[in-house]
Amino acid sequence: MGKRPGTVRERLLETADRLFYATGIHAVGIDRVIAESGVAKSTMYVHFRTKEELVAAYLRRRSDVMRARVTGEAEARAQEPVEERVLAVFDVLDEVISEPGFRGCAFANAAAEYPHHADVQAAIAYDRTWLPALLSGLLHVDGGDELVAALVQVYDGANAAAHLDRSATAARTARKTAELLLSTRRPASSTA
Repeated sequence: MGKRPGTVRERLLETADRLFYATGIHAVGIDRVIAESGVAKSTMYVHFRTKEELVAAYLRRRSDVMRARVTGEAEARAQEPVEERVLAVFDVLDEVISEPGFRGCAFANAAAEYPHHADVQAAIAYDRTWLPALLSGLLHVDGGDELVAALVQVYDGANAAAHLDRSATAARTARKTAELLLSTRRPASSTA
């Protein structure tokens, strides 16, 4: 077991992330999260009044981690052509898919388990904004751009195929598809 995060909230979120993602949200009771995080029940309820509040926080945290990871990789390629910066999205996805315990998209999984809960749906919606925004910014286009929408769908499809088909090559195939899509775009009037 690794080093425990410093704050009670961080411990709860790390434990929830590990358990909810690996096992499924409904399959994990709040008592298990409390026990495995080493936090008192009363302390847990100071930070999260309900399990669903914890679920929403877990999803937002997971979104922020992935957003930082992808954005960091795109920024690391700042000196490369914009297409390579966009393709960083698929390179990171390939790394994620290859990690032990990969179980598909946490947000698709949560949407299936909580199709009507407002807080959980809001956390899912929060996640659905960062990738189109990142791609729009890199490509210098509006958020409703068809190329951006197509790239997001390719990303989503690779994530689903990696899980459902147990495809270790889904992100690499998606990257090739993204390369084809990017090759058809007209250059922007300003350079990246």
